[in-house]
Amino acid sequence: MPKHYRFGKRSRKRLEGVDKRVVSVLNELIKIMDVTIIEGLRSKERQAELLEKGATKVKYSRHMEGKAVDLAPYPIDWEDRERFHYMGGMIRGIGHQLGLKIRWGGDWDSDGEIADNKFDDLVHMEIRD
Repeated sequence: MPKHYRFGKRSRKRLEGVDKRVVSVLNELIKIMDVTIIEGLRSKERQAELLEKGATKVKYSRHMEGKAVDLAPYPIDWEDRERFHYMGGMIRGIGHQLGLKIRWGGDWDSDGEIADNKFDDLVHMEIRD
């Protein structure tokens, strides 16, 4: 019998203000694997703070539009890159099935080749219009 996963209270709170298309992808993902939402909608001030700390490379992020989230397989093991890659593939596949253009931070150019990634952000996913 497959396990039944669901978002916890904190993850649901972090999805507030996030584009409903992104949430629809994540609602399908949680049926398949356990994940936690790290951050969703971001203010301009929060983005500036992350840029200053070096935690982001950009002044403007799709997080600020609610079109991006950071998430991780749960329980989080930052050393387990394989689980992050599995999650990224699942996200892209679900997005494709829903007719959405999804970009994942482990394969920014979405060419299926991860070795050419200049900056890994394995927790990041965003919707492209």
